[in-house]
Amino acid sequence: NVKRNLEICAKVGLTNFQIEIVTDKPINIIGLPLNMIRQVVIPHDYRTKTGALYKSRALQYAIEPDVNQLAPDDYIVHLDEETLLTENSVRGILNFVNSQDYDIGQGLITYANETIVNHITTLADSMRVGVDLGCLRFCLKKFHQPPFLFKGSFVVCRAGCEFDVTFDNGRAGSIAEDTYFAMLAMSKNKKFGWIEGEMWEKSPFTLTDFIKQRKRWLQGIFLVVHDKHLPLRVRIGLGIALYSWITLPLTSLNVILTPLCPIPLHWTLNFLIGYIGAVNIYLYVIGAVRSFSLIRLGYAQFALRIFGTLATIPFVVICEITAVLWGLFSDKGKFYIVDKQLGPMISV
Repeated sequence: NVKRNLEICAKVGLTNFQIEIVTDKPINIIGLPLNMIRQVVIPHDYRTKTGALYKSRALQYAIEPDVNQLAPDDYIVHLDEETLLTENSVRGILNFVNSQDYDIGQGLITYANETIVNHITTLADSMRVGVDLGCLRFCLKKFHQPPFLFKGSFVVCRAGCEFDVTFDNGRAGSIAEDTYFAMLAMSKNKKFGWIEGEMWEKSPFTLTDFIKQRKRWLQGIFLVVHDKHLPLRVRIGLGIALYSWITLPLTSLNVILTPLCPIPLHWTLNFLIGYIGAVNIYLYVIGAVRSFSLIRLGYAQFALRIFGTLATIPFVVICEITAVLWGLFSDKGKFYIVDKQLGPMISV
């Protein structure tokens, strides 16, 4: 992926950049241009001031004064290990940086590109694409804040902003470090913006990984929402999103109980219930439309995937309910890493 991302940057004409690989174990970078690649290996004995763990510990180490090589006005683009750049995303980042209007930005990630390992989880992730295009894009463009959600990849941040906010946020900021960082940045009145273009990632390869991924998100966001070190004003929106997710096992029972035990409701309540259901279905559809290429697939295959996305909704709801119940009643301090490595990882 590093080699491919370098090729994309070169194709766009980007020259003044460096890729930093932050890792616990050294990896083999032989054959890559060493003037453009910097490997940052985290010492085993490194500890942050608040005891941050996992990815937040790694990100904090990378910006420590004796490790960091960036000036406050430089920009950092955060990518997960499987994230692939596209030409449009690089152009979007350049436009975002040149505007100098924002401290932090985020863009769209899609999951149905190139080799699809698991069609069910890929179709299920259409919802994430729809939420990015709807909720996240609207909030970043109109409010310049992400009150309801924030991802950890395709994040562009001014280095000075990272130095100020930091990832050293203890246990509460170690599971959903991206969300905690965004909430803390909001509390410091940092300005967010939307980045045009898209990056590519893979959906979980197995249903077990899919459920464990959702479980980790729920547990991490739960810790963020209930951390009193963050001002209440930045936790309200995230709390609403969290508890709408936590109550999914109850709200989804409406589908079964309504025909079995019909209760007369005021028309406004019926309208709101129907509207919420329609919006959720729309997010799946628009996410699938944005994820799959009509030109590459043709009309028949494209339509099949759209209908397939709708067909997976009941199954996805069951997986989400499993993740919610598992997340609520299990240890909230564990960080499960979803394996998205197609080939064997080479280490040295």
